[in-house]
Amino acid sequence: MRFFKKTNIPFVKFSKTAITGSMILLAISIISVFLVRGLNYGIDFTGGSLSQVKFDNPTTTGQIRKALSSVNLQNSVIQKTSGVNEFLIRSPQIEGVEDIPGEIRKGLETLKNPFEVRRTEHVGPKIGKELRGSAIWAIIWAIVVIGIYITIRFKFQFAIGAVVALIHDVLITLGIFSLLQLEISLSTIAAFLTIVGYSLNDTIVLYDRVRENMKKRRLEKIGNIINTSINEVLSRTIITSLTTFIVVLVLAFAPGEVRIFSIAMIIGVIVGTYSSMNIAGPIVIYWQQKSHAKNK
Repeated sequence: MRFFKKTNIPFVKFSKTAITGSMILLAISIISVFLVRGLNYGIDFTGGSLSQVKFDNPTTTGQIRKALSSVNLQNSVIQKTSGVNEFLIRSPQIEGVEDIPGEIRKGLETLKNPFEVRRTEHVGPKIGKELRGSAIWAIIWAIVVIGIYITIRFKFQFAIGAVVALIHDVLITLGIFSLLQLEISLSTIAAFLTIVGYSLNDTIVLYDRVRENMKKRRLEKIGNIINTSINEVLSRTIITSLTTFIVVLVLAFAPGEVRIFSIAMIIGVIVGTYSSMNIAGPIVIYWQQKSHAKNK
């Protein structure tokens, strides 16, 4: 199955424009994450409690919040789930309060609406801090190991292109989460690691074709070879990205953490496909040209 039988889009010709656009997006992301908005960490990283509650009679988030205000938990995040009269209540860690689920139960009893606590999770602030550090190192080590793998399988300049593309994808996705203040949880970190794998898959397919064409067309310039390679794998890239995009788009309408996971994946699929064609390839060209100039 092919969307395009033969294309000759000058990707390399517009690489400077693409890289300039990426630099602007990266600058906005870094400023938002580290200087302006910061990241909205969930209870997995800050500590707190999550309770899934089902009421016998209809109620609203406003009524629940009013009930929780009696125990100073009015700042909790309350979400309606797909179940009937069922809600997720995420409460931050409060200094001096150890039994947050007990406080939630006490507050909900003031509603005079019978309820059942179906699930409770609690994370202490110390564990949350450790999880945050582990999540950051998981992403860093994933990128480092990928760089080593590509260096062994291809060449060092290919590894540089792939690693820069992966960092590009993660930072831009993180920047969008910062700007929109979407919650960062363990499932979001799982999405980021999935994005790294997905983006790498596209890049490896492109690099395989580049390596094949470099053997066939030894006398051609590296820019022409990469441009031809991108056009040759374009149909495959679009089919893969489109099918993945449709699946995660459907998941975006699901409630709870699945929705946040799918939003991260939607951003990652778009940015990862873009970076495979417009970032990974041009960096290899730049590195090859720099290496030839040095040798001369």
